[in-house]
Amino acid sequence: MKTTSRYAIGLAAALGLSASAAAHHGWAWTEDQESRLTGTIVSISYGNPHMHLQVRTEQGGVWEVDLSPPIVAQGSGFGPGAAKAGDKVVVTGHRARDRDLLAFKGETITVGGKTYDVYPQREKTLKPTA
Repeated sequence: MKTTSRYAIGLAAALGLSASAAAHHGWAWTEDQESRLTGTIVSISYGNPHMHLQVRTEQGGVWEVDLSPPIVAQGSGFGPGAAKAGDKVVVTGHRARDRDLLAFKGETITVGGKTYDVYPQREKTLKPTA
């Protein structure tokens, strides 16, 4: 009985982890068309599994912005010290399909006059800066 219970719990945990990992790493939640987000960095996290920004726009909303995993972003030169809270930023990428969410997945980030391609493997149609 103990073995069956452990197996069931292990299987449920594995299925839950797989579903959340797929949802987290996918692009299905974003619009197909690229767009641009401009604002000021409120906070920044360089941690795993993806780097993350909060960006306040001129309209006053604070957007949640996911970037690539740190190892990929650092390959483009974007890592600790490249940006900080208070910096002006332009991010190109894809906004959430749900227009009620202020959520964005960034492909390039321009800060301090320098553009970093944090998803170099993705095809882009929008130029990084305005």
